[in-house]
Amino acid sequence: MLLSIPDLLTPDEVRDARALLEAAAWEDGRTTAGHRAVTVKSNLQLPLDHPVARQLGDLILDRLGRNPLFIAATLPLRVLPPRFNRYEGGGTYGSHVDSAIFPLPGSQQRVRSDISSTLFFSDPDSYEGGELVIEDLFGTQRVKLPAGHIVIYPGSSLHHVTPVTRGVRLAAFFWTQSMVQRDDQRRLLFELDNAVRDLTGDHPEHAALDRLTGVYHNLLRQWSTT
Repeated sequence: MLLSIPDLLTPDEVRDARALLEAAAWEDGRTTAGHRAVTVKSNLQLPLDHPVARQLGDLILDRLGRNPLFIAATLPLRVLPPRFNRYEGGGTYGSHVDSAIFPLPGSQQRVRSDISSTLFFSDPDSYEGGELVIEDLFGTQRVKLPAGHIVIYPGSSLHHVTPVTRGVRLAAFFWTQSMVQRDDQRRLLFELDNAVRDLTGDHPEHAALDRLTGVYHNLLRQWSTT
């Protein structure tokens, strides 16, 4: 499932975050790339322990925890702290699939990358190129969202970022381990959840609501890996 979530951050939060990112010291993005990705990656990235990365990462995690759409779509178990990248001067990231498992900093836990996410900080008209191109069962999708918006998509997807030929593209990216590992099952639960919410809004006393809610939770109970 590919889903765009608008306005995860407010315009003021985006402006303040962009100022911090513009002033930060960046490093070669290849330092965190895997053995295959390092051959196709050409961008800049904040060091994982950079104070700005920690500050903005905490802000993003807080907003994700308050966003009903993100929670309903991802059913998060663990979210890896966000990382931050910068593309300019022809910077690009060729076709790749994200690593399946990431260590959770400061713990012995691991995060399975069921869902990939990109949060945009740069306005689309401030740079040329920089589209996130995602290939999966839903076809090929080209994503370039307004600042403050986020896109989520299966971590198993083949994807790339087209060269940025003008301006600067700033973004955060991170991975979520879901309580439900399979994308098709998460999509069905998301559609059922939305249907229950719509029915509740239109017919709050409808007799089917309890049964449909029960189906949702019984499917979640059956499909959950926790």
